Amino acid sequence: MARQPLSEAQPVTTRLHDWILKRAGDETALEGAGAIYSLAELSREAALLANKLREAGAIRSEPIVLQINNEPSDVIGFLGIWMTGGVAVPLHVGAAATTREMLASRTGARFSVAASSVLTIAERAPPDRPLLKDAAVIVFTSGSTGVPKGVVVGHKGLIAKLEMLSDFLPLTNADVVLCPLQLTFIFGMWVTFLGLARGARVILLGKFSTDVVGGLLRDCTALAAVPTMLKMITASPKPASSRLQMIFTGGESLGLTLPGKLKEHFPLVQYFDLFGLTETGSCDFCLAPSDQSGGLGTIGRPLAGVQFKLAPTEFSPAENEGELQIKTPSRMLGYLDDPTLTDASFDGAFFKTGDLARRREDGLVELIGRSKEIISRGGNKIAPLEIDNVFAEHPSVAAAMCFSIPHTNVGEALHMMVVLQSSAITEHELRAWALTKIEKFKIPDQIHFVETLPVGRTGKADRREARSWVLSKLS
Repeated sequence: MARQPLSEAQPVTTRLHDWILKRAGDETALEGAGAIYSLAELSREAALLANKLREAGAIRSEPIVLQINNEPSDVIGFLGIWMTGGVAVPLHVGAAATTREMLASRTGARFSVAASSVLTIAERAPPDRPLLKDAAVIVFTSGSTGVPKGVVVGHKGLIAKLEMLSDFLPLTNADVVLCPLQLTFIFGMWVTFLGLARGARVILLGKFSTDVVGGLLRDCTALAAVPTMLKMITASPKPASSRLQMIFTGGESLGLTLPGKLKEHFPLVQYFDLFGLTETGSCDFCLAPSDQSGGLGTIGRPLAGVQFKLAPTEFSPAENEGELQIKTPSRMLGYLDDPTLTDASFDGAFFKTGDLARRREDGLVELIGRSKEIISRGGNKIAPLEIDNVFAEHPSVAAAMCFSIPHTNVGEALHMMVVLQSSAITEHELRAWALTKIEKFKIPDQIHFVETLPVGRTGKADRREARSWVLSKLS
């Protein structure tokens, strides 16, 4: 079947469940947890769930907790909640009790959906919030402070992003898409929704495992995974055969050496390195295959409909550097119950990402680091991402991540975790090599050799987890 842009395939709709179900073909299938659902079955089950919610008393624009297992019932949950006019609040079933209590308190949700069942978790209706009138999901993100922020994303914004991605990414109804990404995060959501809308077969995976993923990749044509997952895949034995043609990745730096390892494992694959934030609807930039020969280490170019600027900061005095700010039709509606933070997060129509970036002469954009992660060491300002990328270039290094530790004399000491792929190098040799690449004040005070980098709840390497690990050792 010829690939037709989704924006031209059907009449315009402003609700995600309509957009997905009307555009998906009859061959669409969703698989996971031992179950397979056709498009008709998904639609029917979602309608049944919507009826249950109405009978329970759910009203339009009401936040409803959706317990995520990363299986087809989660997608039925999203569709059913949207059919009632409700707002989905995804929460992983394994979340801590304190997280559940926080989310229930912050949203005021009365109902929770688990495996297509409706549970009452509070008696009083939540307050009327104009912000939720056209909302699709509320995604809670921790941010740099660890205080959860409820990012309210609208139907129209997500539809605009999905239509743009549909025109950009070469997904068709002949594809089989493997998604081990959690549906509590926008990356997992858009991959799943776009795959379904394209008529592809989508396979959800409850928990990432290199053995399980390796077996499934024999029959999958597309994989969505963060770089930490891809590093684990390339560290495993190369598959005897694979149909894999596309990798969609993002959420953290892909680095300079991982792309080569991916090509060794999957010679026919094209990868799309995507960059974006929940607040901007995800996927604002992409390092596309056409730019990868000279663009490794960058986030590529802005996608259709996205504008950006680099706002000057004290950490980026150069004219072509600054805080990356993004303008997109897919921007969030706002932070839940926090108009002050919402206003402070924008410069006019541009969202202030907090990422420091540089525009290269070829037009590609590269990240320098996050302004809140800048390390002040004896008066010198150090961007962690720059140091990560330098050490990751060494052929004996599989992964590297630096972070700060409080220090009495210099304010912050620079520490680094390193995962080796070859033990034939010492710490002294690694430091000596790095001195040929960067200034002496950027060399870590201490290097910790570890088997794997610590990850946070998103499955990505996490500096705060690394810092906590080191501090626990020092205490």
